[in-house]
Amino acid sequence: MRISSLLAALGAAGLLLLAAEAATAANRHVDIVNKTGMAIKHFYASTTGTDEWEEDILGRDVIEHGETFDINIDDGSGACRYDFKAVFENGQSLVRNNVNVCQISTFTYTR
Repeated sequence: MRISSLLAALGAAGLLLLAAEAATAANRHVDIVNKTGMAIKHFYASTTGTDEWEEDILGRDVIEHGETFDINIDDGSGACRYDFKAVFENGQSLVRNNVNVCQISTFTYTR
């Protein structure tokens, strides 16, 4: 009887471990909302604490004023905190540091 209780407890612990893993694999899709009056031509997201920006996530896409663009921020690192950099049609850029993409689903740029 004790062995079956032990096996049941181990099974329950395994399920809890799987649930914890699923929680750490949080959704890192973020809707970027542009309310700046200018188009966002380039968008970068790099893990907070790194010295370099990753590649331009938008590629050939542009986020026009008033538009929303869904971006998958997940880079495979498991990180939740990222720095964002938006580059606008006039060449100016706006950086937002330490954005927790595991806790938000929308990020709005305003001027």
